[in-house]
Amino acid sequence: MSNQNLNLSLKKFNTFGIDVSAKNIIYLTELKQLDHISNLKDCFIIGGGSNILLTKSINKPVIINQTKGICTVNEDENYIELAVASGENWHEFVMYCIQKGYGGIENMSLIPGSVGAAPMQNIGAYGREIKDVLTYVSAVNIETKEIKKFTNPECEFGYRESIFKKSLKGKYFVSDIGVRLTKKNHQLNTSYGDIEKWLNDNLIKVPTIQDVSNAVIAIRKSKLPDPSDLGNSGSFFKNPVIPLSQFNGLLEKFPTIKSYPVNDKEVKVPAGWLIESLGWKGKRVGNTGAHKKQALVLVNYGNATGSEVKKLAEDIKRSVWDTYQIQLETEVNII
Repeated sequence: MSNQNLNLSLKKFNTFGIDVSAKNIIYLTELKQLDHISNLKDCFIIGGGSNILLTKSINKPVIINQTKGICTVNEDENYIELAVASGENWHEFVMYCIQKGYGGIENMSLIPGSVGAAPMQNIGAYGREIKDVLTYVSAVNIETKEIKKFTNPECEFGYRESIFKKSLKGKYFVSDIGVRLTKKNHQLNTSYGDIEKWLNDNLIKVPTIQDVSNAVIAIRKSKLPDPSDLGNSGSFFKNPVIPLSQFNGLLEKFPTIKSYPVNDKEVKVPAGWLIESLGWKGKRVGNTGAHKKQALVLVNYGNATGSEVKKLAEDIKRSVWDTYQIQLETEVNII
């Protein structure tokens, strides 16, 4: 194919900035290009590269998803449904919607990565998740190349997970998604303290979707390193959910431990708090470390290998387990 290159570095295609090589790279700009690839199962697909940690060179063709397109599926005076190509940049799509006056995803401003990754891990921030607005996911079967349309319930969304990370992991390539957004009477979610504080500090009493987005962007920039300055994949670990009985036991031993209710029997414990409490925040180990402002974010200080980052993650998981008997799960896919 004309749009492929041999033996190129994947450094600029993953936000960790890990320098591994690929057998060859194919730039996918149109879905019909997939017809020319004899076996999709033998390929490795990268979208925004914001949720992967590459620990080794990829000895197979790497497809870089660069498909683009946003179009209207349905519209009335209150709502609009958009179809969005999976290669679109997520944050740029959020900015597009805010500019048009479409509400529902403003709390997810500045989340790195591509639109295609959004449903795979059910991205979310500040009280909103992609599942709240998603109408469908169109995906290409890796084996047959047939396109299947998944409804929202069929995606089996959970906390930072979906069917595409569970039973269908590696079996489908997301080609586009549908989202249903408000055109007026936006249901703003400003319940997170950080957002409320930013709005109050900026003397905004009746916020717009633009105001909420501005708040989220300011908060994220103050807490999270820009991958173009310091390689990272955002939150490396999920916030663990544990039984309330276990939490109550921990509370007796560690009175300052934090939690958020999930249901009558379970609570969510902030992974960042657990990691910070054990002294990892801001600690540098070789070329990697936990970020000085957010312990959940593991960073590449320059020339870290994927294996170094993986080793740091394993050491952090072990120390959390040894102290709290809580098993941290990675949010990032380790390759």
